[in-house]
Parts: sequence; structure tokens; C-alpha cells
Amino acid sequence: MDSSGSDTPAGAFDKLLILVGIIGAGAMILAVFAVARDGDNADTGGDATSPQTVSYELTEFAIEGDTEIDSAPTTFEVHNSGSVLHNLVFVNGPSSPDLNAGESASVDVGTLNPGTYTIFCSIAGHREAGMETTLVVAGESDGTDGGHGAVGAEVDWDALDKAMTDSMLAFPAETEGKGNQILEPKILPDGTKEFVLTASIEKWEVEAGKFVDAWTYNGMVPGPQIRVDVGDKVRVILDNQLPMGTDVHWHGIATPNNMDGVAPLTQPLIKSGETFVYEFTTRKPAIGMYHAHHHGQMQIPNGMFGTFIIGDTPVPRGMTVSGIEIPSDMEINHEIPMVLNDAGVIGLSLNGKSFPATEPYVGKVGDWVVVHYYNEGLQIHPMHQHQFPQLVFAKDGIPLDQPYWSDTVNVAPGERYSVLLQLEDPGVWVWHCHILTHVERDEGMFGMVTAWIVEEA
Repeated sequence: MDSSGSDTPAGAFDKLLILVGIIGAGAMILAVFAVARDGDNADTGGDATSPQTVSYELTEFAIEGDTEIDSAPTTFEVHNSGSVLHNLVFVNGPSSPDLNAGESASVDVGTLNPGTYTIFCSIAGHREAGMETTLVVAGESDGTDGGHGAVGAEVDWDALDKAMTDSMLAFPAETEGKGNQILEPKILPDGTKEFVLTASIEKWEVEAGKFVDAWTYNGMVPGPQIRVDVGDKVRVILDNQLPMGTDVHWHGIATPNNMDGVAPLTQPLIKSGETFVYEFTTRKPAIGMYHAHHHGQMQIPNGMFGTFIIGDTPVPRGMTVSGIEIPSDMEINHEIPMVLNDAGVIGLSLNGKSFPATEPYVGKVGDWVVVHYYNEGLQIHPMHQHQFPQLVFAKDGIPLDQPYWSDTVNVAPGERYSVLLQLEDPGVWVWHCHILTHVERDEGMFGMVTAWIVEEA
């Protein structure tokens, strides 16, 4: 014990004075902070809660992120970690833009009232597949249903109208690069048709001003179009300049097993910097395609696909289908291979481009047209042409015994449909996938849309 007398009444009194001084100083500090906080509230309308950021990750098919937050100014950071298009939407509230694989977006949702909010992905079928969750905003509810309009964001309807109109009037927008160009072969002394494909990552302008790192054949998306005749000897040299191994599968094309293109089962993996030679003789007409098989979930959506046509698929000349007669002397004025995609860096696109950068097709009244739809994407696409019924006459290159007319043709992943149509009326006629979120968003029309420009004969 200290001999200074700290336990005496006088010593105890000294300690009491010190304690009172400390408490008083603390009270003054708290008062200063309270005044400062009141001043801040006066500047911000009384909201003293700090802004917060909430992160959400979208995959197939789930939404991962916070499920309970405070009532405060809120920003959503949304990232698509999946392989197909996703978005994040409040019921009757704001939404993120549609995000391709790997894309992110910030959404300012303002100050959320206490309550329960429903959040989901609005891409067709995704909500039903499990992409829905709830967000609870802590605090005493004011009686408003948080999931139905309590966000408080005002919709600028005029801005939505303008965005849609402007996007449509921008068609056709010019971009660098054009895919699906015919690849001319080198004819070898024995008559073999030799083609060279170089696989590499290149900059590709999907839509005006948007360049992506596409995985390409010969620097284009889709890769070059290969056309040969039945009975041709075909030789394809694949030069791999990718950072990883690859192979080429000939989808819908009859080949020997060792040419099927499935490493390591039918061939060695073509490593970066190596080449491989595919050789086969074509046996029958085909509406086929070629694409990578090794890590196809990465390489194909990002651009490694192309069309391969062998001979002529017979069109139903002279047939009468549902009362409509197809002239026996009909001439095909246009033949269009159209590759559909919906994932990877290419995203929702027709022949590697997103509207308004898609290619318009120009014809004259009376022209007959053959379209080959190829689905290299991960989702089904119902392809609809305004005004012009489509006669489906072949499936996967195989002629149908009973062709049929269809307003909208449903093309599943990996499928090919061949249709015949006639341009009957002049004007600009829209042609698009009929899953509406594949063609329209708040920023306007985009994605899987193009048009016929039909002129008088």
C-alpha cells in the first residue's frame, strides 16, 4: 500500500475530482460530436446513415449476395459470373442492364424503405429456374409493401421512349469486321480442297464502340464459311495460336472417327503453337457447322464457330404445302447462313453482331430466299420474320418429307433449320428472336435483331 495517504479522506477527494474532470471532458466531446452530426443532418435532409454497397453474383441459376441490409442510400454491384446473359431486377423497381458473361454493373437504388423486396433475373426462364431471392431492409416498416414499389425510384418514361427510338434509328450501325465470309480453298494436284483455319484471340467489335477479346477462326466471328460439294476430298489445317489447347468438331458432318475432333479420344490435343490436319471425303449433302470441342463452354460462346455446307439441300420445288404452291421453276435469289449466339463475350447476336450493328438484308419484291439457322448458343431461340411466313423444309440438313409453314421457328442449341420464304411486300421488315429480353432493354433495341429492306421489283 502507498504510504502517501491515498486512502485518507483527502486522497479520496482528490481522486473524485479527477474522475469528475474526466467525465466532464467526455461529455463535452460527446456534445461536440452531437452538434456536428446535427449539422450534417441539416445538410442532408436528416439522413445520417452512411451509404452502403451491396454485391450480388449471378450464375446458372442462382443469385448470391446479401439478404439483409440497413435502410440507407444503397448501390448494388452486380456481376455475371455465369456463362449466359443475366440481369438483376426489383419487382416494380429499378434493374441492372442485361449483362453478358463476365460483365458487371452498378445500380443506384436510392434509400430503401424498411420491408421485404423481391429480386430476380428477368431473362426468360431464369426466374423459374431459381434466380429469385428476397432482400430484407431492417427497420420499422411504414406499411408499404417493400417488394412492390417501395424503392421510390421515379421512371423516366420519356427517356425510355427516346432510348428505344434512337437505337432503332441507328440501324444499321457500322462496325469493324464481318464474319461468315466464304473461305476459298487451295486446290491440290489430286483435287483435294485445302482450307487453313487459324485459331486466335482478336479484338472484335460486337456493336458500335464495343470491342471484345473474341476467340476466332481467321480473325472473324462467325469463322469463315466453308462450302464444298458431295464427294470432295477435304483437307483442313488448324493452326492453334490460342493460349490453350483446342480441337475442331465437324458438327453434322460425316467423318471417320479419327477426324471427329474430340481430343484426347479421337486425336491428340492441339496445343498452343501446334497444327493438326483434318482429312475426309464428303459423303452427302449437309448443313453442318464446325466448332471447338475442347473447353467448348469457353471457346464456342466466345466466338469459335463457323458454318460448313456440303452440296445443295433440295428445296421443295413444285410442292403444294397447306394450299400454297411452290413454283417448280423457282430460283433462289438469296441464301443466308445465320448463326445465333447468346453467351460469352459475343453475347446475344446474329452472325457475331448485336443490333444495331447487325447486317440488314436487301431484296426485291418476288425474291425467293433460303435461310439456314444455326444455333451455337446455350438457349433456344424462336426466330420470327415480320410479314414473311417461313416454310421449314429441312432439319439439321435433312430434307423433311412434310415441310410446314411457320411464323416463328424454334431453334434449340446445336440445331439447324432451313427455311424458304418469298419477299412479297416492300418496306423495312423486322426479323428477330422472339424472346423479348434477347432484343430489347431499357437502353433500347439490341441483340438478336435485323431487318429485311425490300425494294420494288
